[in-house]
Amino acid sequence: MKLHNKIILITGGASGIGRIMVRLMLERKAKVIIWDINQESINQTITEFSNKGELFGYHLDVSNLKQIQDTAKKVKSEIGIVDVLINNAGIIVGKYFNEHTSSDISKTIAINANAPMFITREFINDMLNQNSGHICNIASSGGLVSNPKMSVYIASKWSLIGWSDSLRLEMKQMDKKVNITTIMPYYINTGMFDGVKSKIPILEPESTALTIVKAIEKNKKLISIPGYIYRFTRLGQAVMSINIFDWFAGDLLGIYKTMDHFTGRKK
Repeated sequence: MKLHNKIILITGGASGIGRIMVRLMLERKAKVIIWDINQESINQTITEFSNKGELFGYHLDVSNLKQIQDTAKKVKSEIGIVDVLINNAGIIVGKYFNEHTSSDISKTIAINANAPMFITREFINDMLNQNSGHICNIASSGGLVSNPKMSVYIASKWSLIGWSDSLRLEMKQMDKKVNITTIMPYYINTGMFDGVKSKIPILEPESTALTIVKAIEKNKKLISIPGYIYRFTRLGQAVMSINIFDWFAGDLLGIYKTMDHFTGRKK
């Protein structure tokens, strides 16, 4: 997909890999829309990148359905039909499940699982009507492998992966040229996962964001970053017993201990 002159909406676009994707899309001469909960970060991003092209910012909480609906209407009336939607906004609460509050659970599911569906619903009919468009959903390798202190986050990402790839199949059955890309990255060094210690290298934001943008350009269907994450988890889960896989992922690779010293992004 050529991104030149396309209208691209990125949720969580004022920080982390979202912010980098904003710059990369502007460099490709796209018109970029940021949706973010942090107005100060929106302002800073627009100030820094305003000389690179057309950039617009909208302040909202994507866990709030009415705000999604109202802001989507503004985008359509003020800017136009969205060609590329990147559902990137996400949160994590790094605790054992019994330590989660009901608010922790509902907020995580609302932002990580429900919001991508509600936001997509606002824009997908326009894409279907013009028979073109692209929806990219940023999930997680946590949607492939269970992990202590990530249970609710992982539940949300398993949900996102299943919905996203099912949506891809629906577009195929409907013979529509609306492409769906599901991204499953490992931990990314953006601050969101501060304190995580891992034998598997933690991803750098710049290269991760570039991989995602290139996946959209090449109409990739489903990729993990790094690529071997998907292969070794699916193969291991297929051929190993649960006890052996727990040894492989937990003891040999150390995945089950990665969250032991998690602190997360400082507010």
